[in-house]
Amino acid sequence: MSLSNLKPSLGARKKAKRVGRGPGSGHGKTSCRGQKGQRSRTGGGVPPWFEGGQMPLIRLLPKRGFNNARFRTEYTIINLREIAAKFSEGAVVDLEALKEARLIKGRSLRVKVLGEGEISFPITLKVHKASRSAQEKIRAAGGQVELLEG
Repeated sequence: MSLSNLKPSLGARKKAKRVGRGPGSGHGKTSCRGQKGQRSRTGGGVPPWFEGGQMPLIRLLPKRGFNNARFRTEYTIINLREIAAKFSEGAVVDLEALKEARLIKGRSLRVKVLGEGEISFPITLKVHKASRSAQEKIRAAGGQVELLEG
């Protein structure tokens, strides 16, 4: 036995079923699709939600409820650790600076800073929201936090 004569065990590699390749294969002519009918045609068959023509369950049940999700204000979350890595002492961290540092995408409208990580130098933070721990850490380092309206 050597690398030049290795081969897989018998039955380890099963041949794929090839349909439509003559009567000797057992899967010739109609290719395992039977004779006529919707399911024998190309693209034939019904979608998973089709219930045979009876009224589907989703249409039987009444519409209910209301969701306020479209009116929710979403904030892009940034941690102090990321700010400390991208900015230096005395920096003014506002939306434009965050975009330039690639911490937020251009379409981010509102930003919230969370207090994960440490900051050892003073910065001026101008964002919409900041957690209490983030504000405490920035002020302890000699920086200041300005919360924007809206």
